[in-house]
Amino acid sequence: MDSFIKWIGGKKLLRNKICEKFPQDYQKYVEVFGGAGWVLFNEERKGKTEIFNDYNSELINLYRCMKYHAEELKKELQYMLNSRELFQDFLAQYQMRGLTDIQRAARYFMIIKTSYGAKLTVFGCAKKNVENMTLMFEKIQRRLNAVVIENQDFETLIKSKDKQDTFFYLDPPYFGTEGYYKNIEFKKEDHVRLFEILKRINGKFLLSYNDCEFIRNLYQDFDIESVERYSNLTAANSEKKIFKELIIKNY
Repeated sequence: MDSFIKWIGGKKLLRNKICEKFPQDYQKYVEVFGGAGWVLFNEERKGKTEIFNDYNSELINLYRCMKYHAEELKKELQYMLNSRELFQDFLAQYQMRGLTDIQRAARYFMIIKTSYGAKLTVFGCAKKNVENMTLMFEKIQRRLNAVVIENQDFETLIKSKDKQDTFFYLDPPYFGTEGYYKNIEFKKEDHVRLFEILKRINGKFLLSYNDCEFIRNLYQDFDIESVERYSNLTAANSEKKIFKELIIKNY
């Protein structure tokens, strides 16, 4: 099944290839940098225990409202319109004090769905029916029913969940592109911090990254595979851009 949102760096075009690389012998599945959850939603279940995490608290609030209050979220969206004026209003409102979690989630959902390229800053000017945006809510809610939803820093999460039967899938902000992620600061030191944690874990991990010299050198002792994907933002009638990415694993 598809995700219900788009996200910077989303794995819609690589999800099948990524899932094909998953190991077989694990009990607990942990998605450390959740985002749009394209990999999570690609299959019905990925282990006896599934944990979905993201450091973005507004995004996680949306996921929790989707899991526990999908019908109420749908009602909150019922009279919202896809318009530039409301988009600007939602940007100003979604972090205001006094809003309920459902009100915040609805505004954040509209910002994601109507922004250009999921950048959360610029109105997309795309013809989208809000009612059609909510058609998958019940299906998404059922998929999230048994998923544990977390909002932690990656180091805290990995250290607390790491066991021999744990499998981590990680899709961090890509090196050198961190500025594209609104309200998320991910520095070079964080890329190194992630590496230092992963090289010592007891469980297995699969990591997706952009193909660059820094990342290749950092993970040179692990299994590295180069893959390609087309850009999903290529304009109509223009040549498709190809991006090279890496799949890195410790098994």
